[in-house]
Amino acid sequence: MAATDHRKQSLYFPEDMLDEIQREATRQDRSLSWIVQQAWKVARGDLRKMPSPNDVFGAPPPRPDGSSDGT
Repeated sequence: MAATDHRKQSLYFPEDMLDEIQREATRQDRSLSWIVQQAWKVARGDLRKMPSPNDVFGAPPPRPDGSSDGT
């Protein structure tokens, strides 16, 4: 069984967003961390579709597996 990485990281949210996350955590009887982790899993595909400021104009988008096309 793989060990779970429990690194700590501070994240900052607008107060209204944090309140909404807290209400959802309470509703589901889950931790804030669990809610944010699940939200990331749901949203990461959509977020990867957004262009990065570092993207070169005309460069092909990254593959879903993170590999390049070799060019």
